[in-house]
Parts: sequence; structure tokens; C-alpha cells
Amino acid sequence: MLLLSPQHWADYELIDCGDFEKLERFGAYVLARPEPKALWNKSLSEKEWSALTHTRFETGAGFGKAGKEDSGLWKMFKKMPEQWQIGYKGKGFGFNMRLGLTAFKHVGIFPEQAPNWDYIYDISSRLTAPSVEPFPHPTSNIFSPKILNLFAYTGGASLVARAAGADVTHLDAVRQVVSWARENMEISGMEGIRWMVEDALKFVKRQMRRGTLYQGIILDPPAYGHGPEGERWKLDECLFELLQACNAILAPHNSFVLLNLYSNGYSAVLADSLVRSAFGTAGAASFGELIIEDRFGKHLPLSVFARIER
Repeated sequence: MLLLSPQHWADYELIDCGDFEKLERFGAYVLARPEPKALWNKSLSEKEWSALTHTRFETGAGFGKAGKEDSGLWKMFKKMPEQWQIGYKGKGFGFNMRLGLTAFKHVGIFPEQAPNWDYIYDISSRLTAPSVEPFPHPTSNIFSPKILNLFAYTGGASLVARAAGADVTHLDAVRQVVSWARENMEISGMEGIRWMVEDALKFVKRQMRRGTLYQGIILDPPAYGHGPEGERWKLDECLFELLQACNAILAPHNSFVLLNLYSNGYSAVLADSLVRSAFGTAGAASFGELIIEDRFGKHLPLSVFARIER
């Protein structure tokens, strides 16, 4: 099992974590946010946290309101914009993302995903090489693998795959989030990503009927959610069905699948078992946890992943 952490990211840092909070720097601004996995004590004092923090997310604004129980408010301590940009530079690629203070503590990026981004760029670049033949580019001898990014949020993984030369389809059920992802593509100086506002399972089943194949499928599903037409998503009930459907549209050779899970109670071993059961055991496989290390050496686990290559 792998333990992977972002390395050498100038625009992001986990400063400290503990007492169910994390203190993070995004570019020039420091944010304090709730973190249920930070069960230990903070390394810095409350006075030191307060001196560093620009804004802190406080939960409870949605108490008693259906669907908004986890919402809250940002309490400002120092002047900062409500929207700003940061960049990520991997080996051979880079992109920019617009961040913002949302009502649900998120800011538009999940920094622990950086090792997955590096993996996506590496394998997409290999699939794009002229030696891989299923998807010829119409105007050159370079081949463009088709990559499907499901539950794609603000598009970090989509931007990475596109930077590697892939033909990318970005799908999310929330129109505003897809618009946010498109903005990130534009400020990164890219173009050509296909945008879909749709229910993931419904889209994949339609691709099955059409016989469409992809060389890469990326999934980052939430615990709960709804499609644009009210389709119900519950991870425990729907995930394996979706993975089985994805297996039908994943190319049998020169292809990969990456599953990322945030839900508490889902282990890396469980993610690996799900992927192996849905996609088979032929080919290289890996699984593990995505963690971030703070200034004091504490490791904060944030998600689990499983990968299979054919």
C-alpha cells in the first residue's frame, strides 16, 4: 500500500492540524477549516493560529435546514479577496485554478490530489505516445487517448490529462461547478475539453449502448448527491454498479482507471477490492492513501485511491 503526499508545491502548504481543524496556506492566504480526521492536538497555540489566519470557516449556518446542515460562514481576521488564483507545477506540466470561499468550507481544490495529478499526467503522456495506436489524432501522428473524468468538480484532473495531450470529457452534475472548471481551463491557457452536466451513471450507460471506449476513466465520487434531473446518488448503493458499467467502456488494452474516495469508513483495501472486482485483475494495480504532512511532521490522511492499468 502506498502513502502519497504532495511534494514541492510552492502555492500550497499544510501549516498545522489538530483539534479537528487544519491550517492551510493557499498562495498568499492562510485559511483555518474544520477537519474531522485531525484527532490529535495542534502543534501551534491558538494565539499563533490566530496570528497567521486570514479567515476561518465556522459551521452551523445551515443548522436545521435540509441539505445545508454542513454549511457555515467564513469569519475574516485579515483582508483578503473572496476569489484568487494559485498554480500547480508538476514534472513537465502546470495549470492554474481559481479558488473561492464557498458556503461548505471548500475552496475549489483538493491539494492532496497532487500525487494523482502526477500519475494522470505520466500515464496519459505514455498513452499519447505514437506507439499507442487506437486513437489517431486527425492532423498529426500523435495519438490522443480518450479520458473520462467523472464527478470532476473544478477540473484539476481534467487539466492534467489535457496538458498531456488527451481528448478529455469532464462530467459533473452541478452546472456552476462545470463553469468553474471551464474558467480554470481558460486561465491555464488551455482549450478543447468537452464539458458535460449530467448524471454519471446515466452518461456511462449511454456510452455503453453506443459502444464508446475510453483509455482512461477517473472517478472521484461523493458520499451523497443528486444528478441535474434529481437522480439520486448514494455511494454505498451506487458505486459498484457504476464501476461495472465503466468496465464496459474502458478499452481492453493501453488503458487505466483511477478511483478516489473521501468517505470516512472507506479504506484503501476496500477501494482496491472494488476496482479489482469491477475491472478484473489483469494488469498492474496499486492502492493507498493520499496524505499531507504539516510543518511538524504530522501526517493527515485525506482520501484513499485505487488504480488499475491494462
